[in-house]
Amino acid sequence: MPGWRLLTQVGAQVLGRVGDGLGAALGPGNRVTTNSLNVSLIRRNGEEKVGDKKKRTHIWLFVRGLHGKSGTWWDEHLSEENVPFIKQLVSDEDKAQLASKLCPLKDEPWPIHPWEPGSFRVGLIALKLGMMPLWTKDGQKHVVTLLQVQDCHVLKYTSKENHNGKMAALSVGGKTVSRFRKATSILEFYRELGLPPKQTVKIFNITDNAAIKPGTPLYAAHFRPGQYVDVTAKTIGKGFQGVMKRWGFKGQPATHGQTKTHRRPGAIATGDIGRVWPGTKMPGKMGNIYRTSYGLKVWRINTKHNIIYVNGSVPGHKNCLVKVRDSKLPAYKDLGKNLPFPTYFPDGDEEELPEDLYDENVCQPSAPSITFA
Repeated sequence: MPGWRLLTQVGAQVLGRVGDGLGAALGPGNRVTTNSLNVSLIRRNGEEKVGDKKKRTHIWLFVRGLHGKSGTWWDEHLSEENVPFIKQLVSDEDKAQLASKLCPLKDEPWPIHPWEPGSFRVGLIALKLGMMPLWTKDGQKHVVTLLQVQDCHVLKYTSKENHNGKMAALSVGGKTVSRFRKATSILEFYRELGLPPKQTVKIFNITDNAAIKPGTPLYAAHFRPGQYVDVTAKTIGKGFQGVMKRWGFKGQPATHGQTKTHRRPGAIATGDIGRVWPGTKMPGKMGNIYRTSYGLKVWRINTKHNIIYVNGSVPGHKNCLVKVRDSKLPAYKDLGKNLPFPTYFPDGDEEELPEDLYDENVCQPSAPSITFA
């Protein structure tokens, strides 16, 4: 590949780092193979022999050498012993940043407005842990999904004029991640905010009286047992599937003259219109799209580990991040007057919450199973 070598030599000459670049690329830590063929490399300003033998190596080693980097993947030249130390150091710094945000003396908080009919609060970003059973006092069994709120913070407030002209918005980030996998521009945004980088960011539409100051942490106590929530997440991808699995079609008869049509959809249109209507249920990719489960009841909340127990199943696989907000169904809109508004503040005037909050119909694990009158 003499063309690549010419390009590398010309680029190294332009940058003025021919020796350093090739020395880093052809260092002892990189794999270099030689060939017995004698070649001469021609530069732009004339002919010059670089070596008597043709040396061949990977092109990415040359490119990294042009920028003054060695052939290793780690720019810091970390050893296996230093990697856990660096990760622990970053984790301690993230915890210090989160603790500094809880100090009320840094700057004044934003004013808190009361709840009004038609108010919309901010939601949360939670981690789907799994499912478990739960029993009510009348003996009925319910399957619930556990959603854990991990390092959820308000990142940005957008006014009504700068959003959509109708409602304001709050950007919320959930689950702290390593800063080694984030771009410099994103890290600069979090550095100005004083928070560690987040795995995902979601936008929630709110009313003006539900605005929260950026940097405020959000907890599972933002919700209360007995209320209803809407959960949005990306469903599990199933790939390309037929109509029986994707849409639940019955299929064609198994016998009586049917050949190779047992799982086919059948007719997809009539002869009069001469075309197929848009939106016709046909085979295609199944899953891997955002779906919302509406009107899920909150049975229990653990304030120690920030876990929300919601009724039934929610979209997404285990350990995926979901978007939880107050239900927008008309039957549950008036339940917001009994909720903490605009959110739950642990250092507020409210009394300290117990470790577990239960719905009035839930049979608590510590309660006796049989009582005598």
